[in-house]
Amino acid sequence: MGQTIAEKILSAHTGGEVSPGRLVEVQVDMVLANDITAPISIREFERIGVDRVFDPEKVVLVPDHFAPNKDIKAAEQCRALREFAHAQNVRNYFEVGRMGIEHVLVPDQGLVLPGDVLVGADSHTCTYGAVGAFATGMGSTDIAVAMATGSIWMKVPETIRVLYHGRFQQWVGGKDLILYTIGLIGVDGARYQAIEFAGPAIADLPMSGRFTMSNMAIEAGGKAGLFAVDEVTRAYLEPRATRPYTVYDADPDAIYSRVVEIDVSEIEPQVAFPHLPSNARPISQVGQVPIDQAVIGSCTNGRWDDLVVAAGILRGRKVHPHARCIVIPGTQEIFLRAVREGLAELFVEAGAVFSTPTCGPCLGGYMGVLAAGERCVSTTNRNFVGRMGHPESELYLSGPAVAAASAVLGRIAGPEEVMS
Repeated sequence: MGQTIAEKILSAHTGGEVSPGRLVEVQVDMVLANDITAPISIREFERIGVDRVFDPEKVVLVPDHFAPNKDIKAAEQCRALREFAHAQNVRNYFEVGRMGIEHVLVPDQGLVLPGDVLVGADSHTCTYGAVGAFATGMGSTDIAVAMATGSIWMKVPETIRVLYHGRFQQWVGGKDLILYTIGLIGVDGARYQAIEFAGPAIADLPMSGRFTMSNMAIEAGGKAGLFAVDEVTRAYLEPRATRPYTVYDADPDAIYSRVVEIDVSEIEPQVAFPHLPSNARPISQVGQVPIDQAVIGSCTNGRWDDLVVAAGILRGRKVHPHARCIVIPGTQEIFLRAVREGLAELFVEAGAVFSTPTCGPCLGGYMGVLAAGERCVSTTNRNFVGRMGHPESELYLSGPAVAAASAVLGRIAGPEEVMS
């Protein structure tokens, strides 16, 4: 019987062929945690009673949520992460100044490769399916066990296959595709299932867009979101991969729980209204929605391509006098490139804040928390009640083009309205 990409990767990491619904023990290639989730994992790790992590080369620790430290509690959490990393001789510990937002940093560092199984104490760990890996988020206790043993228990998920056809409209990217898709299938449409993103239109989607789509598979309830490895993937990996990897393709007779077909030529830039990512509508149906803030960045849209799109719209323009714009690159490397190539100067001249890499505003942590009644359009991945601050604030999700155009006009707007 044919297998999906997810089933093939899990079979290779269990020592036998797997099928959906089976409970299996999976050997992992990488274990990931951050400054919010790692302290819990560390406490549980110590309760297990083992002295050392299973492999210090295969543990990744990134202080990125409340780092640089926003207050005393954040400082103590980051210290716990730092001390554990040093005591365990964890090679892949990324200190402030050398770090980035974990789900941008990890693939850019070549730490996750096709065919890998990576588990992380963060729901958006599914980001790495963009390079053909099986990556999924787990609870901090599960991650403690993974750090101790190098394995995890999980139920093999079924797979949904989403096929994209047609040619993209201008300004439409991965964020628009995934918002449209979640709007179509719902926030529980892929609950505990892997999603294979495929179809001829995917060949025209850059890695930045693929990372965005895999990142938000969890917003449809997905266990993982995977792309097949193609020439775009290989070009991304060529300067990054430092070890061999194995590419797994779905069999022609693979069994899917369902197949969804989407014509991308019909998709406009999308905006997800409060308070669910599935509450998506095309920019032509948004109407007049004034904003107080625009955020461009995060693990979903803080990559170089995203900053270039935003810069193209903000170039020679100013952030609306009644609005704030915060731009957050995904890594120090992207930050430095933005400085060297003039994007940082462009953002500041436009009246935007240009920040060091941090998850800060995405989870209502800092660097952009909203007051009661405020509205924000953001390239982040969740718009639940109170996600970015006060429970009476409103958060709208979009891609970088819409976020930048909205910053200029002080209301949610499409880029064509600004660029015409």
